[in-house]
Amino acid sequence: MPEVTRQRPKFLALNEIRLPLAGIASILHRVSGAGLFLMLPLLVWLLQLSLGSTPESVTAFKAVADNLFVRLILLGLVWAFLHHFCMGIRLLLIDMHIGVEKQQSHKSAKAVMAVSLTLTLIFGLKLLGVY
Repeated sequence: MPEVTRQRPKFLALNEIRLPLAGIASILHRVSGAGLFLMLPLLVWLLQLSLGSTPESVTAFKAVADNLFVRLILLGLVWAFLHHFCMGIRLLLIDMHIGVEKQQSHKSAKAVMAVSLTLTLIFGLKLLGVY
């Protein structure tokens, strides 16, 4: 009886897969949404501190907001919000069958990345006190 040779299963090497830019933007959309959701308690706490009318709450907010680590976290949240917002508009347009073709999809993914990173740079410079 002849032996049947079976092909061994192929395991994907995730570091060798090359995603198109639209795929990377889509993954970043999910990551930014999860990050915004997970950091919501911090944002609500900072909002509560900023809206406090007592001198102690204002002092506590200034102490927290002046911390460089907190500012870097807020910069990451600014990027997450802007990317999630821009990518959400792109996905709404795709749902309306605008920009579905490969070339248009690539261009819109490029636009999302460029706009979100540019706006993050502008808001980040303001957040870090450059201007």
